[in-house]
Amino acid sequence: MNRFLTISLLLLSVSGWSQELFSVTEPASNKAARSITFRLDNTMMDDLSSTKVNYHMIPEIMLGISKKLMLSGNLFFSNRSEKFRFEGGSVYAKYRFLSNDAVQKHFRMALFGRAGYNNSDIHQEEINMNGHNTGVEAGIVATGLLRKLALSSSFSYLNATDNGNNNKFVYGLDKSNAINYTFSIGKLMLPRQYKDYRQTNLNLMAEFMTQVNTGSGKYYIDIAPSVQFIFNSQGRLDIGYRKELSSTLLRTAPNGFFVRLEYTLFNAF
Repeated sequence: MNRFLTISLLLLSVSGWSQELFSVTEPASNKAARSITFRLDNTMMDDLSSTKVNYHMIPEIMLGISKKLMLSGNLFFSNRSEKFRFEGGSVYAKYRFLSNDAVQKHFRMALFGRAGYNNSDIHQEEINMNGHNTGVEAGIVATGLLRKLALSSSFSYLNATDNGNNNKFVYGLDKSNAINYTFSIGKLMLPRQYKDYRQTNLNLMAEFMTQVNTGSGKYYIDIAPSVQFIFNSQGRLDIGYRKELSSTLLRTAPNGFFVRLEYTLFNAF
């Protein structure tokens, strides 16, 4: 009886969890309590000023401290400076303060923050703490799940400073702040019916990312469709493409493919 109850609860949790693992944005839900997740992000972006492909690699470790708190840290590597090298890193925290859960549906909200350090040159007006700029980001995210469909939206404020190695923020202090808004939708396509947690999940995602610089008023709007596979409820593979829909901000490489690999160890500590 206990074994049956455990398996039933696991299947219910997995059926909701799978659609919330968005490829570009983070939902309000956290990684499982007492879990460790290893993530590797790879982006291959087309440089607008040349035929070069900018490759960025970001390894990350994520800790599920409790059902309400998640911490993570990552490192930045890229080939932008003509050779593949280390460029910095960031730390991230997310605290879920609201949970309204029921069977096959829930609504959650969380606060999040990121502090990033980067020692590369500042080459675009877009502000990004996850691989380009030194600075901080803080925001709020809300995520809703209804059976096989998940919707998520976030709002955050960013402040960029000078990068390391004496790389100045050349656009001026009045243009060093920005607001990000995201909207993500995910749909579980397969399996049509859960029978075992070892079944492979297939999810389709569409995510929209917008940034507005508070000083200049310039903006960008991107879309990122992706396909996602969940293996044995622990492994994950995301493949997608990020495309600029509209922009007045200077951006060096807004379009390209991304691949995410991830593996979670449950009850790791």
